[in-house]
Amino acid sequence: MEHRIETLQEKKIVGKRIVTTFANNKTVEMWRSFMPRRKEIKNNIGSDLYSMQIYPPLFYQNFSPHTEFEKWATIEVTDFNTVPDGMESFILKGGLYAVFLYKGPASATAPFEYIFGTWIPNSKYVVDDRPHFEILGEKYKNESPDSEEEIWVPIRPI
Repeated sequence: MEHRIETLQEKKIVGKRIVTTFANNKTVEMWRSFMPRRKEIKNNIGSDLYSMQIYPPLFYQNFSPHTEFEKWATIEVTDFNTVPDGMESFILKGGLYAVFLYKGPASATAPFEYIFGTWIPNSKYVVDDRPHFEILGEKYKNESPDSEEEIWVPIRPI
């Protein structure tokens, strides 16, 4: 899996969020409620969508599929002057990320198994306690085997 290390600059994002778990995943419902309304966000930057996760501290060290976390469906914006009703704003702080280019269906777990089970343990980095996200750009096609997305994992040197 191709990857690069990148320093993210702070971003302003707007969208919808839910609290979910891997065992009772409500991601599909959240995106279904966000997508028809995304055009209400008038001050967006580009068309890339951000699928963001905010995990509690030590989420992966003490992993349980029943641990709750925040899941967001968002788009980057210039400012927070016009946030549509029922949506929220968030400042995605900058920092160091490992970025993985993934090709395949969105529901596959293999890329995450590789990142957290192989790449991180064999790298000179550990997972940092900041939001994780995927950038769903022009080549994103959900469950298509031809779909492409970038997986951004917050890291810091060991």
